[in-house]
Formats: sequence, structure tokens, C-alpha cells
Amino acid sequence: MKLLENIQLGNLTLKNKMAMSAMTRSRANTNGVVGDMTVQYYTQRSSAGLLITEAINISKNAIGSPLTPGIYTQEQIAAWKKVTDAVHSQGGIIIAQLWHTGRVGHSVDRNGKLPLAPSEVAIKGMKHFTSQGLKDYETPQEITIAEIKQTVNDYAKAAKNAMDAGFDGVELHAANGYLPNQFLAESANKRTDEYGGSFENKARFILEIMQALIATVGSDKVGIKISAYHPYGDMFYDDPVGTYNYLIDELNKIDFAFVELMKMNPYFPPPAHYPKHDEVEIYGSRINKPVIANTGYNKSSAEAEIEKGIARMVSFGTLFLANPDLPKRFELDAELNEPDRATMFGGGWEGYIDYPSLDEN
Repeated sequence: MKLLENIQLGNLTLKNKMAMSAMTRSRANTNGVVGDMTVQYYTQRSSAGLLITEAINISKNAIGSPLTPGIYTQEQIAAWKKVTDAVHSQGGIIIAQLWHTGRVGHSVDRNGKLPLAPSEVAIKGMKHFTSQGLKDYETPQEITIAEIKQTVNDYAKAAKNAMDAGFDGVELHAANGYLPNQFLAESANKRTDEYGGSFENKARFILEIMQALIATVGSDKVGIKISAYHPYGDMFYDDPVGTYNYLIDELNKIDFAFVELMKMNPYFPPPAHYPKHDEVEIYGSRINKPVIANTGYNKSSAEAEIEKGIARMVSFGTLFLANPDLPKRFELDAELNEPDRATMFGGGWEGYIDYPSLDEN
């Protein structure tokens, strides 16, 4: 199987072409500090060629959901160091996904402060999970130019902290309707300054962050995750093709390690004016960096994707959540554990570190 062959990604030699994609699990404490269960969770899955952590808040201002981890205090950094040490002891490679939720948050989990966003436009048609249960989204506060500059600096500081915590690299989360993604979409960005309006202006925030990350940790330790057609978080584009063609062309001018390309999720259908083509074929072939294809893959479809030659790796979410030894199961064509969706977010060890490996069955 090509999926099980090793691969070079930036400065990293990976033992297979299978990545575990970022999945929010909400098992940190109220101070954003991960514990021993999280150490075990990632260590159990260290047979992945690449582990991408759950999204990690870059600052207090980045927080959107309760019990999600951060990497902006010494206590948080020290806790993540236990994770990376344990993963490395098993021969694993792990990178930190850097996260600012923007308007995907609520003041009840932000010490009463409204979320920051490109414009004062609330998410419609969804509710947000908070420490006080599901709530309607609030109208966010428009982020100022000074706050934008500070946020870019926060990303750079978080990247440095990730290196101090022993991570092998960082990934900018610019997908799924979070702050970088919000700047790209007309449904969230109504600005008329240098961060709104044209393709160039809307992409500026993401490109500035990427340059800051590269300057901080080095080009071979930086990746980015993007989602061209995924409408989660009320993300809609007037011209999605033009938006992402421009962003990708600009990213192609920068030296960094990889692009994780998230395909449309069938549970979130896009609007009728979006094209029906395959995102990996259209955008992946345009990207001049190694592409990691993401969303909805199984063993056969992932192998077929690698065979096409556009994506060099495939990342898996719930399959890795439920199957700590997923590469071995693919190799042996073994039966897969079924994920328990009721225990995916929050809670304790159940549905987190109790999924059995083949050796335990």
C-alpha cells in the first residue's frame, strides 16, 4: 500500500502517509491545560505518520469553546511538553494546530468579552456549545487594525511556544469558519479597509500570519489547513474559485512545508452557485507544496487518492479517534472500531482513551 510507505515532509521523515487530522476533544481543564489523559491519547496514536493536534488557542482572545487547550502560558507549554516527549518516545511525529476562533465563540466562556471578528456579523442558523449549554451566536466585535497586528504576533508567539513544548512543527488553522477563514468570506467580512473587499485584501491576514510563522520557526516547520467549499460557521463566498485561486497562488510564492486541503463535508452542503468539482483535483493540482487530502476518506478511497498523485498524504479524523492503531488495521485489513459520537466532545476517558487496539481485542 502506498499509504504505508514513508515520506519526507519538510524536514520530517514520516513512517507512513497517514496523518491524524485535528479534532477538538474538549478534555483540557478550565485553564486550557491538557492532562495525563491527553498524553495517553496522542501516544496511543503515535503510529500515524503525522499527528496533528486538536486546535490549540493561541491566546486568551482566541478562545471560543470551553475546555479547549491553549499554548500561551508556561503551565500550558509544560503540559504539552509531556505530550510531545511521550509521542517522540514512541517514534511519533507531532505538530501543533494553531487556532483563533474569531466569531465562533461566546462571551460566557470569554470572561464576558464578545468574540472578535472581521466585521460585526453574527453566525446565523447555528448554535454554539458553551459551558452553559447551547446558545445563539452573538454579534461579534469588529477587530481593529491594531488588534489584527497583535493577533499576528500572537500566532508567532504561539509558534515559538510550540517549539519550546517540543512540537515538530505548526499548522495554521485557516479552515472551518474560524478567524483566518472569516477574513476570506464575504458572509463574515464586510470591511472596506486593507483587510476587506478585494481578493488581495481578504487574503492579507492569512498571508501575514504565514510569514510570521515562517520567520519564527522556519519554513520547513510550517503548514496550513484550508477549506474551499466547507460552509461551516456560515462561510459563504461570492466567488469561491477566484478566492482560493488567489490565495493558493500567493501561498505558492512562500516557502513552507505543506497544505492540508479539506474537502467539502457532505453533512454541510454548499450553496447552489458553488462548482461541483473535486477540490483536491482542482486546487491540489494548483498547489506547489505537498498536499494532505482531508475529509471523509477510508482505506480504499485514501489509497486511490494517493495513486492519483496529487495528494502525497491523507489525514483521517474519526477513524483515528476510534482506532488508535489505524495504520496497522489498514495493513492487516482488520475490522475497525466504531466511533461513539456521544463522547467525542468533553467528558473523561470514555470515548477518548478506551478504544482498544488490535493487541487488546
